[in-house]
Amino acid sequence: MTDIEAPGSGTQVPRGEHEFTVRQRSQTQLVLRRFLRHRAAMVSLIVFVLILLWAFIGPQLWHYSYQKYTPDNSQPPSWKHPFGTNASGYDAYAQVMRGTQTSLKIALLIALGSTVVGAIWGAVAGFYRGKVDSLMMRIADLVLTLPLFAIALVISSRSNGSWYWIAAVIAGLTWAYVSRVVRSTVLSLREKEFVEAARALGASDARIIFRHLLPNSLGPIIVNATVLVATGILTETALSFVGFGVQPPDTSLGLLVSQAQTAVDTRPWLFYIPGAFIIAIALTINFIGDGLRDAFDPRQQRVRQ
Repeated sequence: MTDIEAPGSGTQVPRGEHEFTVRQRSQTQLVLRRFLRHRAAMVSLIVFVLILLWAFIGPQLWHYSYQKYTPDNSQPPSWKHPFGTNASGYDAYAQVMRGTQTSLKIALLIALGSTVVGAIWGAVAGFYRGKVDSLMMRIADLVLTLPLFAIALVISSRSNGSWYWIAAVIAGLTWAYVSRVVRSTVLSLREKEFVEAARALGASDARIIFRHLLPNSLGPIIVNATVLVATGILTETALSFVGFGVQPPDTSLGLLVSQAQTAVDTRPWLFYIPGAFIIAIALTINFIGDGLRDAFDPRQQRVRQ
């Protein structure tokens, strides 16, 4: 190996030690790096996590229950009642925490249920193609043509306001959106070399779908899951607002807004505060989805350092 003289010194340094090294990151590292660089998504993620912690841990620490009467009727926001009280003396701070918790549980369950069912449905249809694909996608198309709000309203009216039934109904009407996205992804992935190699090694169809195709479709699956969280919370809000969602004595953000619509001029804090939380959750989820969409951009495969 030829030696060279290091600048400013009389020592000889092997030429090989001056060569640049290139480190290739894994796909997970690439996605994480791009997501962390998306400022709006990072700020939104922090805000969303804080809302989650506040909604699920806050009720354990707050000295008022959302079901507990207080002697302070129709009080404006104060140190004692940060969000004021309603005409019955309920602490609005406790009620908004409970409402946020219920709305988030519904939205997250909708996203989970729709994503799992839709991803499996779309992966199976895309993998087998032919008649199986045609039949499964016609069923998905049928679900897509159903009026989401009208069907959810009718079925939810028979659920007695149980939040998990509301979530199940909405999830049952939204999974088809995920299935179409996953199907299109699987149709391209099934022709890749790693699928052919798995077949050659004797892997079953189920193993190929669940161990190879679905993990490589995580990008669009995760992005669509975030969209479904926002869709879920807005749909639940609309159902509760018209009286067919969560029912008292439980509460949700949509129900709080509905109950306060007649007091918007006299006690505006009861209407605008839960409405602000609905907007904040929907916006943060959409920004997180934008960040994930950019992070999973398939055109960016290699980053060199």
